[in-house]
Amino acid sequence: MDKLLAMSTFVQIVDSGSLTAAAEVLEKSLPSVVRVLATHEQALGVRLLNRTTRKIALTDEGHRYLERCRQIISEIKDAEHELSAQQSEPTGKLRLTSPVLFGQFHVTPLVTNFLKLFNQVEIDLLLLDRVVNLVDEGFDVAIRIGELEDSSLIAKRVGEVRRVVCASPELIKSTGIPNHPNDLSKLQCTRHTGIASRDHWNFYENGKQKTVSIHGPLACNHAAATIQACTQGLGYGMFLSYQVDSFLRSKQLNIVLADYEPAPFPVHIVFPQTKLIATRVRAFVDWMTVELRKALNLG
Repeated sequence: MDKLLAMSTFVQIVDSGSLTAAAEVLEKSLPSVVRVLATHEQALGVRLLNRTTRKIALTDEGHRYLERCRQIISEIKDAEHELSAQQSEPTGKLRLTSPVLFGQFHVTPLVTNFLKLFNQVEIDLLLLDRVVNLVDEGFDVAIRIGELEDSSLIAKRVGEVRRVVCASPELIKSTGIPNHPNDLSKLQCTRHTGIASRDHWNFYENGKQKTVSIHGPLACNHAAATIQACTQGLGYGMFLSYQVDSFLRSKQLNIVLADYEPAPFPVHIVFPQTKLIATRVRAFVDWMTVELRKALNLG
């Protein structure tokens, strides 16, 4: 049995979400795809998928095997690319993920420019406000905001973003400018739960963390919705600086308590460690590192 074919078929089934969809992508009959998978599972002595023709679910063994299959297939492709005369020109599909608003404001415009420069590359960009497992979910590169927990990834720091408290000019005029974080406990706050607790915000005073209890009529996990409420004077809000940059420039929001801001969040480009990195991934990471550092004023 062709083990590489079996691995590729297994990966395609997972990526397609069903045996039927995988058969269509592979341009093979459904029975042949089922037969390849069953024969491979028999050879391995484990079940990789719990399945029907329309729905699949990875077993624990399947999760571990999927990671190794992706790595092996990627290394084989990279080895072939290195021997190809076209290796100097990045080609193929690249899967990228980024936080939603950061992706809209910074990543998408740069991706557009990259694709104009390298027209043999296709980028599948997913904007998600959650931490993606790059290997298990089949991503090549991610933009991460915050401290990194996964030490198995290669990371390139490209900048940082502040956590700022802001409000509409009208609200600031009516309440007076808060001079100390404690003042917020007496004021209404709109709470974006994606970056802070719904009940308290952290600040720094004299080199020490200070926690202030806050309250208000709205708590929301979506930044854009919370910012909109903030611009309409519903309360003070804590956001990441890139999320409110356009509202600050248009004077719809003003920053307060800048002297008490907590430490900024680092921004990294991350990608899995492999012995061979695809040319398109290497080209994209190198190019995006330079451009994001410019955009975020790191270089």
